[in-house]
Amino acid sequence: MSLKFSSNFNKWTRDLLHVLYPQNCLICKHEFNQSKLAICPICSSELAYTYFEDYTEATNLDKLFWGRVQLEGTYALLRFKQQSSTQQILHELKYRNNPEIGKHFGKEIGMKFKHLVKFSDVDALIPVPLHPKKEFIRGYNQAEVICKGISESSGVSLRKDLLKRISFTESQTKKGKFSRWENMQNRFKIQGVKNTELKHLVVVDDVVTTGSTLETCVRILREEFPNTKISIAVLAVAE
Repeated sequence: MSLKFSSNFNKWTRDLLHVLYPQNCLICKHEFNQSKLAICPICSSELAYTYFEDYTEATNLDKLFWGRVQLEGTYALLRFKQQSSTQQILHELKYRNNPEIGKHFGKEIGMKFKHLVKFSDVDALIPVPLHPKKEFIRGYNQAEVICKGISESSGVSLRKDLLKRISFTESQTKKGKFSRWENMQNRFKIQGVKNTELKHLVVVDDVVTTGSTLETCVRILREEFPNTKISIAVLAVAE
């Protein structure tokens, strides 16, 4: 088989597969031809990355938890603003049955971990749990989906057996800072895991605004694992 024929054959094969299984952007859903990409170039150019991995001083996410809980490190991949590409990503993940977008960006977070000294010894990822009723309605836990992506690219184990949500809460979207914190009290518990050796665990969520949910989770985990380092990682941080 000549080199030219082989090249043409591969192109025909790719074109045929594209017709049978068109590649759609995970964000805008428009079809495009870059079969190795999950997000089209236009949407990629609009992503608002934090670049926290390049910071040498405290980030706004670090400062959000100062004086509230002790954390080893914090990381957010994207910045969140209203009417932004990040908002569209979160809506796709939470309300439009698109778990693949969470896994995609989870993989990106996992790759960032490899270049963050504070995350170099992480040995467990803990997704912020959903109440079983809400998870049944949505079909998945968006934080767990992000964890799966992080785990796949970083090799860190996913541990969803440590923390459990014990009561159903209404949406936090329109609540103020104090109301969010109050709404989260007594919502989670440790599932009775004892004698678990963990050096450094990371609590993972989709977006952080006031930090009330993550603060509550960290406090509960700190009681069970007083000598374990705890960090947080989120897909997006609100500005």
